[in-house]
Amino acid sequence: MQTPNLPAIRALRPAWNKGRIVGQKRPLKPKHVWAIRVRLELAENHRDLALFNLAVDSKLRGCDLVKMKVIDVMASGQIKERASVLQSKTQKPVRFEISEGTRASLDRWMQDPLMVGSVYLWPGRFHQRLHISTRQYARIVREWVTSIGLEASAYGTHSMRRTKVTQIYKKTGNLRAVQLLLGHTKMDSTVRYLGVELEDALAIAEAIEI
Repeated sequence: MQTPNLPAIRALRPAWNKGRIVGQKRPLKPKHVWAIRVRLELAENHRDLALFNLAVDSKLRGCDLVKMKVIDVMASGQIKERASVLQSKTQKPVRFEISEGTRASLDRWMQDPLMVGSVYLWPGRFHQRLHISTRQYARIVREWVTSIGLEASAYGTHSMRRTKVTQIYKKTGNLRAVQLLLGHTKMDSTVRYLGVELEDALAIAEAIEI
């Protein structure tokens, strides 16, 4: 019995990952961080500058960053030097530092008319949306990286989370400190997140000549 030839099935829309770099997103290098900061300062984009600086300092996931409230970073009319946020994924608090430059950019953003009476640190543009969404945050990050000539598909919201801890590990080699800063419950998660084993192996290989 012959099997009839069935018509070819074509996808109605292209695959979501077509043309994209799939996998772990790269952290920003210090020169990239400064380049983005300078562009945002020149453009006088106070919200994005405060968002960018806090994203680097806090090392929070995008879902936690967009939901931050004013009281999380401000007390008695001043920006805190340290803050604590309850992580939605683990339901455990994580503490982080707020550097001097980030405090200055947050203070400038708090004086913006859009922040009058706002409960959330990054209010949405529409009344039904109390704060910016994670998708909107992802678009903002894409604009940051493309503005300095980087490939958008190689970077994402997790690039912001990884940026500072990557530099901390390179300078100190202290995995336990990185684990605490990221709020990971297991060290294995931190090792995989940083790609430590692969990076160390490549560094050793590069140092040996045959």
